[in-house]
This record gives sequence, C-alpha cells and structure tokens, in this order.
Amino acid sequence: MHDRIIDALRELERDHNCKILFAAESGSRAWGFASPDSDYDVRAIYVNPESWYWSLEDRRSETGEAMLPGNLDVSAWELRKTLRLFGGCNPSLDEWLGSPMVYLADAQFVEELRSLVPVYFNPIKTAHHYLAMSARALDDRAGDGTISVKKLFYALRGLLAAGWAATKEQMPPTLFDDLLGDGRLSADLLDEIARLRAVKMKSGEKERIAFPPALEKFFAAEREAVSQTIAGLRHVSASWEPLDRLFQKTVRFWLAQG
Repeated sequence: MHDRIIDALRELERDHNCKILFAAESGSRAWGFASPDSDYDVRAIYVNPESWYWSLEDRRSETGEAMLPGNLDVSAWELRKTLRLFGGCNPSLDEWLGSPMVYLADAQFVEELRSLVPVYFNPIKTAHHYLAMSARALDDRAGDGTISVKKLFYALRGLLAAGWAATKEQMPPTLFDDLLGDGRLSADLLDEIARLRAVKMKSGEKERIAFPPALEKFFAAEREAVSQTIAGLRHVSASWEPLDRLFQKTVRFWLAQG
C-alpha cells in the first residue's frame, strides 16, 4: 500500500503541475487504532509554479481530492491555503504534521512549519475543536445503548485531546498512546480502554458494542472539567510575518528547481 500511495501522490503532481511538500497519514491509522478495514486517509500540502501565484486570473482550485480503489482517500491543500489556515490555528493540519506515518516530505519546509506550531497554537480553538469531534462521535449512540466501536474511539480521543490542549496549552500529540500517558486516567480506565482497543483492531468499522459503563462517568466529568478550564484561557494572535517569509521562500525555491 505504501508504494501505491507514493504512486498516487506522484500522479497528482504530474496531473496538476505541482510539487508535494508534505504527505502523511491521518485519522485512525495515524492515531494508532485502525480497524482491519480502515481507509487510508492521506493528507498533503503542495506548491504550484510561481506563475500560478502571480496570475490575475481568479484561481479557486486550492484543494485536490481523490478516492481511489482499495480504501485510499487522498486530499491535498495548496501552500497558500495551508499557511492561511495554519496561521489561524487549524488543529487538523497541526495533527497531520505530527503524524507518525509520513509518505513524502521536503525536510526544510516541514521542519520550519513544525517549529511554528507553538507560535500559532490557540488552546481555546483547539480544545473546542476536539470537544466538538467527541460530541459528534457520541451522536452515534443508539437508543439500545450501543455505539460503533470506531465512533467510541473517536469520542474518547477527541475528549483526551481537548483536555490536553486546555490544561497544557499545547498541541495534543497525534498518537493515541501518547494521550493516554499524561496521568489523567486511572489504572482501571486504562485497562478498559486496552480491552476495547483489542476489540476495535479486530472488528470492522461498523461493528457496534454496548456503551462501556466504565466510560460513562469519565465522559461526563472530563467534558465538564475541560469546559471550565477553557473558560479561563486567553489567547493573543501572532504576527503573519514568519508565515509570509516561509511562503515566499518556498515558492521561490521550487521556481529555482525548475
């Protein structure tokens, strides 16, 4: 599959006359709790030729997407769109940059962009993002008390990430295991999560289970605690200057490469 993904990314470069600066896995495979039938969700950043940025023509194509056979979903963002979203703090983008499964990367560009994550990080926005992710996943809970094991883990990871962002005022790690290691969970809860994870990793994406009683109180109490912490946070936006410099340098560099 790795080779298929690289081939798909190279084809995207040829078809769109662009250069991919970064491409990595996102979602459950990057988080570390994929099911056997989980999709491959590849997220990429690309730069166009310099002439694209200087044209007077109204160019609105800033995203390339493809759903390919074999559960391969590819989505790529153009550099200017990417940096605009990054400057406003985009937790999904920051998450991609922390993915343990990187397919392509321009080392200098990625190192500089990663170094700027703390500069533009917004703990309030990030915590709300993950709380919303958790709440949406919990909407899957049915009247009979069951929930898909996939959605249960989305809800759990979202809540843990929200707590991390709010209490540490740092971007949460992409790997689920790293979120579990900050000391907020009891040994009993960690054991229950390990049991559920074993179920997920051998079940289909749509497999449903009874909502675990051990997690009921945790979800309610943690959500309330995170909401209270967010209320006391403050955030000041950073200057766009570092991102402007990175944008200009990156476009000019790839022009020089021909």
